[in-house]
Amino acid sequence: MGAECNCNCQSEMDKKVDALITENRGNPNNLIVVMAGIQEALGYLPQDVMIRVAEELNVPLTDVYGVATFYAAFTLRPRGRHSINLCLGTACYVKGAPEVQAAIEKELNIKAGDTTEDRRFTFDVVRCLGACGIAPVMTINGEVHPRVTPDKVADVLAKYE
Repeated sequence: MGAECNCNCQSEMDKKVDALITENRGNPNNLIVVMAGIQEALGYLPQDVMIRVAEELNVPLTDVYGVATFYAAFTLRPRGRHSINLCLGTACYVKGAPEVQAAIEKELNIKAGDTTEDRRFTFDVVRCLGACGIAPVMTINGEVHPRVTPDKVADVLAKYE
């Protein structure tokens, strides 16, 4: 698992989750609002929290899980502070994205779809970022990095603490 946090941030996040659930207790119509708030506070939807949401909002757990897995905005796994998206569309692929992917995976010691143990980075591949003219391209927290090469990967990642 990831590194443990010794600050007070976890209890603050728990308070936010508690407040969201309390404010919406017994109101199944606010399921997505509650789940979005939890996602924002925790960065993902832990299983124990989804069970609690189902109980407190009086919604079947299958509905909570269905919403969590239907919408791409929700994730059931903890995500890193920085989100990397590497384009594997045709132009990026032809211009070397697979080699960039290998360099990122080696640098972070994770595979695409995973989060680093310290939760610094989550790395995903996407089918198209719509920036074929600057291929291969990746984004980190939405910031575009054009014409990435395997040699540039370490320097780009070093910019994000």
